[in-house]
Amino acid sequence: MTYYQFKIIIEPFEPWSEILTAYLGELFFEGFYEKENTLFAFVAKEHFKEKEFLRILRRIQDSVKIDYSFSELPQQNWNALWESNFEPVFIENELAILAPFHKIENTFKRTIIIEPKMSFGTGHHQTTYMMCEAIMQADLKGKHILDMGSGTGVLAILAELEGALDVLAVDIEPWSVENCARNASDNKCQNITSILGDIDVVSPKTFDTIFANINKNILVRHLPDYVLAMNQNGLLYLSGFFTSDAHELKQAAESLGLYFSHKEEREGWCMLVFKK
Repeated sequence: MTYYQFKIIIEPFEPWSEILTAYLGELFFEGFYEKENTLFAFVAKEHFKEKEFLRILRRIQDSVKIDYSFSELPQQNWNALWESNFEPVFIENELAILAPFHKIENTFKRTIIIEPKMSFGTGHHQTTYMMCEAIMQADLKGKHILDMGSGTGVLAILAELEGALDVLAVDIEPWSVENCARNASDNKCQNITSILGDIDVVSPKTFDTIFANINKNILVRHLPDYVLAMNQNGLLYLSGFFTSDAHELKQAAESLGLYFSHKEEREGWCMLVFKK
């Protein structure tokens, strides 16, 4: 598979790099990283939609100065670039998320080894960071868990480490499903099932807790199915969207009979928690 590597220069860089990352994520871009005030973003050639890409740039160009270039990369070069720019993630003194080529840290309660490849979910993004914090604060012992949009599988892995009875990890991208299964095995997890598909593959299973870190539009579309898949008194954690989108998601969830529990924010990004 061939990838496009986009090198995007934005002035001012913050907060617009994060905003652009979210917009591009809805266009199947993946594997973002930042270096020297430049955003690097990758998309499979077959998924690239030039008109939609240009529409997003026009959407923010009144607020920023933006310039970009792109080149083609075979998949193995994509992986090499991604790995060379993958930094370890530390969440408080509780969790270290490392790649196999990092030095193992022994001062944390939990250490997860992630072979990032092309999958989203390495802990670098604020939404994944908040979800990891939430998992460590939740009571998951003996619970049935759904990780929707599982990416690397980091949330599924952490859920099992925190005592989940079993975890269903679902993603629409084949390489994410493979990456999640590999990472689960490398972290000696035995109760994670990684499957390919959208929300329709979940039924008829039900869950005590659902973690969905995707984007606003998909979350809104999935909400009725999440409600059906939740056990009574189950919890739903939603993230992957800006704080400015929280009200719309809250209204949509409450209209389906869910009760709002609480909200967390981190650098303009949001996580909402609901109870059935």
